[in-house]
Amino acid sequence: MDIIGRTIANRYEIISKTGVGGMATVYVARDKVLNRDVAVKVLKDEFTTDDEFVKRFNSEAQAAASLTHANIVSIYDVGNEDGIYYIVMELVRGKTLKQIINEEGALPWKWSVNIAGQIASALEMAHKNNIVHRDIKPHNIIITEDGVAKVTDFGIAKAVSNSTITAFGTTIGSVHYFSPEQAKGGYTDAKSDIYSLGVVMYEMLTGKVPFDADTSVSVALKHMQEDPVPPMEINPNIPKAVNDIILKAMQKEPMARYQTATAMLRDLAQALKNPDGEFVEKEDLDDGLTRRMDAITDDMAKNAKSSNKKKKNKVAIFFENHPKTKVLGIIVLCLIIFAGSIAITSAILNANSVKDVQIPNLVGMTEADAKAELAKYKLVYEKSGEDYNSEVEAGKVFEQNPVYSDNYKVKEKSTVSVKISKGTEQTTVPKVAGMTYEGAVAALEKNKLKAEKIEETSKTIKEGIVISQETDANTTANAGDTVKIHVSIGTGVNQVVMPNVLGKTEADAKSALEAKNLVVNIEYGEDTNKENGEVLKQTIKSGENIDEGTEVTITVNKLAVVNKVPLKINVKEITGYKETTVNENTTNTNDSMVKSKKAYISISVGDKEIFSTDTQLDNENFNTTIEYSGKAQVTIVITDENNGKWTRTQYVDFSKDTIIEFKK
Repeated sequence: MDIIGRTIANRYEIISKTGVGGMATVYVARDKVLNRDVAVKVLKDEFTTDDEFVKRFNSEAQAAASLTHANIVSIYDVGNEDGIYYIVMELVRGKTLKQIINEEGALPWKWSVNIAGQIASALEMAHKNNIVHRDIKPHNIIITEDGVAKVTDFGIAKAVSNSTITAFGTTIGSVHYFSPEQAKGGYTDAKSDIYSLGVVMYEMLTGKVPFDADTSVSVALKHMQEDPVPPMEINPNIPKAVNDIILKAMQKEPMARYQTATAMLRDLAQALKNPDGEFVEKEDLDDGLTRRMDAITDDMAKNAKSSNKKKKNKVAIFFENHPKTKVLGIIVLCLIIFAGSIAITSAILNANSVKDVQIPNLVGMTEADAKAELAKYKLVYEKSGEDYNSEVEAGKVFEQNPVYSDNYKVKEKSTVSVKISKGTEQTTVPKVAGMTYEGAVAALEKNKLKAEKIEETSKTIKEGIVISQETDANTTANAGDTVKIHVSIGTGVNQVVMPNVLGKTEADAKSALEAKNLVVNIEYGEDTNKENGEVLKQTIKSGENIDEGTEVTITVNKLAVVNKVPLKINVKEITGYKETTVNENTTNTNDSMVKSKKAYISISVGDKEIFSTDTQLDNENFNTTIEYSGKAQVTIVITDENNGKWTRTQYVDFSKDTIIEFKK
């Protein structure tokens, strides 16, 4: 389905396609209410009829919407319109980490550790909110133009509960990055994300994934059975501490990894300070505690011996007699055993001949009635949660999985999960009178209410401003209710679109704004990275609709002007030096009768010495030049050989004063 050009929910105008994933297509869209660009993820057509995929797709929004973090892509909205399931997200400009690795290969270790730290920080936030991502990989990490890592795609994330996160026998995630427990289809938790982050670090620093093969199954087996080549053996530039962090994160046994993202984050920060340190601790799985074990009975021992005898078949004997084929034989034998186990399991299930039963319709029942009804059919009751539902009263079932249908049968002892209604959700009506129409809509939507616009003329209230609301503020209403708001259509004041004047010269910016009949207010700032006279800021964002006559303040770059000001010092006058002469009629030529003329002069601007040199006490015209901008205090200090000292100070405006002169 091509939806470019379409407006979804009467709000999101689809502009262009930006990416395609396994489940969804991502578009760039314009939010016409809040006047901003957003990303809209739309579930692919082939999945919209699949309840499981739809459920997983919606879980992305439900999981991520509760997370607010600088390194997590924000979720703004979620909905379904005409079979189009969509999620509205923060639009992040940049490249995926996978694109960067593909383009550049192995990345610098400090940069990689910094990015890993940002990802760990995002996971720390998610895990504290009982959310496990379960698909951490470079494809799901966007690096902005400012070098900020953003974790996205919580499409297979699930809030942690008391139940197993991953259903037995089902694996969710990307094979090159998922943990051994995911490969087995077992229990996953925060430590599974830590393993995946370790794999991401490995790829960042080596340019390759730790395990690769021709098939997904082969890769999964490597995750479970093989140790990775230490990354520093592939890239010698990787510091020891960073190597140790990766290997600890990628331990097969979850209890041997970092137990929290916080702990990993701590070591990543330490690695930047001490890259060759020995601070990465190994988890001690053998704590020396006495543990309870079931007693081994004679029957158990006999069964074990019998089982071992059965395993040694003709194939095994062949490999014993042909040692060169032993390694290959072990691999083949594992595959045979794996396939055989599946066949045996299937045979057992068929042999048991579990009875098929009709699944009952539980919607509208109380919990107690639903449990009793399932017991009649020998089915297992499971409460998957509670949620608001306006159609089913509180305390009763409003959703079940599997859903009820005529002649739909399941096996006895199958689990039927239900959701219990919390009744109609209540909310509070916000005060929107005085807001812009767009702001009022956003405020009502935030409180799960709809807006009905009623236009009115007004001589006192500007166009687009809410005059009044028919439902009083701070009253209680049902979520989904409509609030009628009266909006001014003004008195004929023209509106204009605010232009973008950033980067323009002061003159050009002023001209552009005045051409829109806007009042221009100019302020000055300083940014040494920008050109002098360039507009740095504007108080109203470009693209906004504003009234003519609106005051707009722009900040213009004004770099300090450095001026050269001559400095003249009459050393002789300041020190009061007088010449000492020797009487020609006397033969006394004692050196002590003659004063030394040597002196030392230093010059400071503010509290910083900028110049010093030797001079003579009889110097009447000591000249130099001082370069400075603005206003400052200039101090000179003259010292003679007998530690005589003379200090003079003068306050100078370097933008105005043409000469600095020190004399008596």
